[in-house]
Amino acid sequence: MLSRRSYMMVAMLSFIGGYVDTFGFIALFGLFTAHITGNFVLMGAMIVHPMHGGLLKFLAFPAFLLGVVVSRVIVLDYEVRQRSPLKILFVLQAILLTGFMIAGSMAPYPLDADRNVAAIVAGMLGAAAMAIQATGGRTILTFIVHTSMMTGNVTHMFIDIVDIIYSKNEGLKRQAYARLRQLTPAVAAFMLGAISAAFGYMKLSFWSLCLPIALLIVLAFRARQEAWQNRQDN
Repeated sequence: MLSRRSYMMVAMLSFIGGYVDTFGFIALFGLFTAHITGNFVLMGAMIVHPMHGGLLKFLAFPAFLLGVVVSRVIVLDYEVRQRSPLKILFVLQAILLTGFMIAGSMAPYPLDADRNVAAIVAGMLGAAAMAIQATGGRTILTFIVHTSMMTGNVTHMFIDIVDIIYSKNEGLKRQAYARLRQLTPAVAAFMLGAISAAFGYMKLSFWSLCLPIALLIVLAFRARQEAWQNRQDN
């Protein structure tokens, strides 16, 4: 069973995932910063229905891949030294989101062309930032549910609900209960992040990204505290 701190991390990271992904979609011609699948679908749709944002979505792909590669190198390097890479990953993600915010604020508001250099840089930095979160979830945070993509989480939620209600297997029910305790705050926080991003964009435009950046700083500070505590215990 996860600790309270772990549940809090699930909720905070899910909020960040929902916030940044929704913000990118609203501010940058439907760009999905947190997952590539949606960008592939939209690029395919553009063949039939031309729309703004094709260049942004295309360039977000290599930026996302670069974020994955850099994150994985950091994780492997820290594993060799037997240290947790969580703090540096949170800090790096916060730095990239800060770049996303600053570059976006330099673009005209509202955007009327997807070839604006500031907007392109903002989109690439946002995709790279969310690649770090996705990679961390696949490598060092494998004990928690995914926090940047919710399709699988929602699917598992309803599988677990059916198992709890319908299954006669008590072991299966216990597993479903345990997973549902993570999935529920993750999905709820992601949805809250998405709604908050819409209001943030309307009120403060790109400066509203200060909220997910602040949450990442809190997570980095907590990770530092935990690392220090572990060294003291050893």
